[in-house]
Amino acid sequence: MNFRLLPLARPAQIVASLLGAALLLSSCSSSSSDEPIQSEVASTGYSVEHAMGTTEIPETPTRVVVIDSPHLDALLALGITPVGATESGSENGFPTYLADELKDTESVGLTSEPNLEKIAALDPDLIIGAKVRHEAIYDQLSEIAPTVMSEGSGTNWHEQAEITADAVDKSDEMDKLIADLDTRATELGEEIGADGQTASMVRFRTDNFRLYGPETFSGSFLEQVGFDLGERDWNEYSMMELSPENFGQIDGDLIFYTIPGSPEATTYPKVSELWVDSPAVQQGKIYEFEDETWMVGIGVLGSNEILDDLEVALN
Repeated sequence: MNFRLLPLARPAQIVASLLGAALLLSSCSSSSSDEPIQSEVASTGYSVEHAMGTTEIPETPTRVVVIDSPHLDALLALGITPVGATESGSENGFPTYLADELKDTESVGLTSEPNLEKIAALDPDLIIGAKVRHEAIYDQLSEIAPTVMSEGSGTNWHEQAEITADAVDKSDEMDKLIADLDTRATELGEEIGADGQTASMVRFRTDNFRLYGPETFSGSFLEQVGFDLGERDWNEYSMMELSPENFGQIDGDLIFYTIPGSPEATTYPKVSELWVDSPAVQQGKIYEFEDETWMVGIGVLGSNEILDDLEVALN
């Protein structure tokens, strides 16, 4: 789905129309006055088409609240610090890789359950979220401030980046950021020889592990660099959720993995005992990366962090 700003009347047209009306009134008046005719030109706003419909933004937002991580990354990449943001819930606080830029940003609850009272108290002039997560509270959010929502979250992350840019009227800037990122990913892929190699992207969880497919954030980015994630029976979220006994599915030439929290609280210890004979493990081609960045750092800034990780690990 593409989101585009709807065309608005040009300021010059508005001014010409108002001046014409003023001259007509002056010529028809039975009396003259030396007082200047005052006219007020409306501030320039814009409309945003998004997953929940069309939202009118009356003027450039200055107090933005974001309630999902892809939009948070996108907003900061555009040089805008939100007055409020939700926390992912996987860790306490905001993502570590963004923390320095969010020192003056208030937490408004968890992404899965935004706190409406905290959002309202910040007096925002724009709220950005995701339909897949926040559709049920869209009307309540819209009563607080103009609200814009992407269709998804994480899957097809470009959509979330683009709708965030549309919401703050910075689409051209986001297009350039994504183009620069694409160039860097391609160049790094050539540098590390990714083409022709398969990769497994794994996240170890409490009772199972996940393989991430080509439409997930981290998976799509690995494919963009040039790795092949293989043909599999991916679910609707482009993932596979597997029990430790299915460790054989982790069969890439390289294995990239993350562990949220303590390893002992996940399936990692058990799987790491089982996969000792896999070629990637035997050749030492297994790489652990920061879970918060690779799983929650969805966007331009997070992607550049991933490229940094790959550059260090594989060069």
